[in-house]
Parts: sequence; C-alpha cells; structure tokens
Amino acid sequence: MDLIRYYFPDFTSLQHEQLDQLTPLYNEWNSKINVISRKDMENFRERHVLHSLALAKCISFPKGSHLLDIGTGGGFPGVPLAIAYPNCSFVLLDSIGKKLKVINEIAGVLGLKNIQTVHSRVEDHKGDYNYLISRAVTNMPNFMKLTNHLTRFGNKNFKEILYLKGGDFDDELHKIKLNCQVHELDKIFSEPFFETKKVIQLRY
Repeated sequence: MDLIRYYFPDFTSLQHEQLDQLTPLYNEWNSKINVISRKDMENFRERHVLHSLALAKCISFPKGSHLLDIGTGGGFPGVPLAIAYPNCSFVLLDSIGKKLKVINEIAGVLGLKNIQTVHSRVEDHKGDYNYLISRAVTNMPNFMKLTNHLTRFGNKNFKEILYLKGGDFDDELHKIKLNCQVHELDKIFSEPFFETKKVIQLRY
C-alpha cells in the first residue's frame, strides 16, 4: 500500500488525490527550477510529503488556526499540511522568490485556497499566528531569536512552535530552556529515513 494511504487512512479521497498530484507537479517544476535536489526527488513522497505530514501525527491543529511555515523552500511542510488541514490558513515564507512562484502555481492547480506565500526574511515579517512550523532552517537558539517578535513577545494568540529536525540537538535545546516535547518519528513511521528524525514541540 502507498505510504501516505497506510499512515493516513482517514484522509478524504480529495486529499489523497491532491497528495498524489504533488509528485508529478514537483517533477515537472523541478525540471525547470531546482526546487528540490534531484536525489531527493527519487524518494519524494517519503522524504518530503510524509515527513511534512509527521506534524499531523504529533498535533491536531484546531479549525481556523493560522500557521506560518518559515523557510518553506519548495513548500514543505506547508503544502502537504494545507492539504491535510483545509480549514486552517497557511502563510509560506521564504527569501527565495522563484520557489514561492512554484508553490503558487502548484496551489493553483490543486485548488488550495488556504495558502498564501510571502517573499521575506522571517526577521522582517510581521503577522499574527497561532503556530510557527519549519523544517530545520537553522539551529534552534538562532531560530528562537529570529522569531521572538512572532511568538509570545508580540503575539497574544501564539500557541506553539513545531520544528522538524534530525540528528542530535540536545545542546541546542538546553540553551533554549522552554517547555519542550520531542516526538521521535521512528516510533511513528517504520521507514529507515525516519530513524533520526524528530518533531520538536515548543511552548512558552
């Protein structure tokens, strides 16, 4: 059985159709613009789509939640999560404009009305968000420094940060000193790719 259908059997037929379309759409765009490394495209559904959807195994975003995907690159984890949570709104932020163009085109083809892209560095961006999500764009202390103005220091509606990261990052977490929960993805997914992958859930 397909990995995503196996791990997410409760998705609707429309959601599975949209997730299925991601592979050919990204293949097409990757041939024009280097959005994702060619090597990773060979394992696209596992390493990008399923990896992004790991957040949905760790938390259920309430209807109406407003999420910011920081350093989204080609749209991960934001695009798969926007499919998984059609009743939430997603702002996908990146400093590389050509990648955001790809996201906008793909969102248009899939009919995803809950995605907005922003061409900016996170330290220059202002907004009112419930959740910040990201895939290891920098070390954790630096990430916290860059996003302080979007969390408890400037946003009364902020709830949590969810950060996809691999490897050993104990030293980084000790420097942060926040309420932290680490979800080990090898306990959720059996594929070898997830052996060192984790979701870090941070609350103030």
